[in-house]
Amino acid sequence: MELRCGAIPFDMDGTLVDSTECVERQWRLWAERHGLELEPILAVSHGRTTLETIRLVAPHLATVEEVRSFDVAEMKDTAGLKAVRGAVAFVSSVPRDRWAVVTSAPRNLARVRLECAGIPSPPVIVCSDDVSRGKPHPEPYLTAARLLGRLASTCLVFEDARAGVESARAAGMQVLGITTTMSREELGVPCVRDFEELRLRSDGVTQGALGIVIV
Repeated sequence: MELRCGAIPFDMDGTLVDSTECVERQWRLWAERHGLELEPILAVSHGRTTLETIRLVAPHLATVEEVRSFDVAEMKDTAGLKAVRGAVAFVSSVPRDRWAVVTSAPRNLARVRLECAGIPSPPVIVCSDDVSRGKPHPEPYLTAARLLGRLASTCLVFEDARAGVESARAAGMQVLGITTTMSREELGVPCVRDFEELRLRSDGVTQGALGIVIV
């Protein structure tokens, strides 16, 4: 099977970077500090900003100070960060002007995680700092398409979370799921396990389009 697209916006956590250990550890510590159950938090946190997650699970704690404190703790926690299988090689094969990272993390945290995982510095990165409405709203992915100079309809998004899938679909983009966090059934889109199942066509860009082969 081959997919064709003009550009590839990648989600970060769970898609390019395996940060599950860090993310769940920080939410567990936060939940314990506030006397909250962890499971309902993890059920909604994937793909969403810290602020949006807190608004959903504990609206009375959704303050700038609380979010800043959580983000600082995440910045310091890099134990266990690594690239998703095959992500470094795959991203490195994509022409530099054809890909972006679109994440619900703040910019400083995104840069730390990408660096720790050995992911090349993206030419375009859209973070929570850059948008007024995060995933599942389409604004993050529409912003990436604009910065890449591509029509949204020509973009193929890689996502591991339902909120991100909804964001990309609302932006009018194709979506390929990575089942590192959620199942194919939960994501509701065609999926692969990781980037080891993908290859960029050896001829790279053909007639302006990238060819991605699922092997």
